[in-house]
Amino acid sequence: MTRFALLSLAAASSVQTVLAGAVSAAHGSGKCHPPKPELSCSAAAQSGLVNSCNVETFGGLVLSTQFWDTYTGLESEGQLLPKDSFTLHGLWPDFCNGSWTQYCDLNRQYDPNPSPNTTTGTAEGTPVPPYSGPTVDMFLAALGRPGRTLLAWMNKFWIAQAQPNTELWAHEFSKHATCFSTFAPSCFSTEALKDHTDLLTYYSVAAEYFNRLPTYDWLAAKSIKPSNSTLYTLSDIQSTLAAKHGAKPYIGCSGPRYNETAAGKGSLDNGRTVLTEVWYYYHVYGPVQAGRGKPVEADINGGSTSSCAKTDKAIWYYQRTPGSERRV
Repeated sequence: MTRFALLSLAAASSVQTVLAGAVSAAHGSGKCHPPKPELSCSAAAQSGLVNSCNVETFGGLVLSTQFWDTYTGLESEGQLLPKDSFTLHGLWPDFCNGSWTQYCDLNRQYDPNPSPNTTTGTAEGTPVPPYSGPTVDMFLAALGRPGRTLLAWMNKFWIAQAQPNTELWAHEFSKHATCFSTFAPSCFSTEALKDHTDLLTYYSVAAEYFNRLPTYDWLAAKSIKPSNSTLYTLSDIQSTLAAKHGAKPYIGCSGPRYNETAAGKGSLDNGRTVLTEVWYYYHVYGPVQAGRGKPVEADINGGSTSSCAKTDKAIWYYQRTPGSERRV
């Protein structure tokens, strides 16, 4: 199954059903009127002016984030990266000013290794207890065909490094999904919460955003391909992705700083040199579940657009380790 076939099964049969139920529950009767699709972070998208299940009023700056890893560390267990594709990191709700919070609902905390381990990331925050119950894949599988279909896709494109995939998925839901106003418990029926349809909804929507952002293909079309011998320039990577997305994404790098390398000795450029991540930013019309994102610039609030070196030909976009990927 191609990645683009997923939503016809999982989202169409679950996301829209859950969303309709959420709208009905929010209004408290069978008479519902389609909500006006206000744009998050606009003056009209305030919790006192709109229903926060129908319009994102809390985490209105939405990030769809992707990894470029070269190995998983669990290849012997069959946890492999998808050939010719980045992988999904998550779907995140930042505040409109670019700051954020995390672990907003400890009743829906499924992360066995919370990071950070308090709700604020400081000693003053509420402790986030490690989860030790059934794993999130078990909840999805129990939802029947939509859950199993989604799981099959997630095990191809939502891949963790140095930990089982299920732990990354649990982390993303617990830390991030719980901080969207449109994923609040009040937006779901009691039955949907009991059978964990909120998990299915979040993972399906995160997958939908990812599917619209074929980073590998966009770069490859401009001859920017993984290589252990060719170096690339940040501006070429960023401008290529901006042209396709409709706004400048954040480009994340790891590895040594450029001025720590032999080539950059004496340089003032202290950006890092190994491409590892891309973050695409949106404001959204209506609920996040509707998938109606409006691309916005990564520096919409004046922040950084990259942690990478800006010097020409300073970025490594490494090939995957042999045996670490599979065709999907």
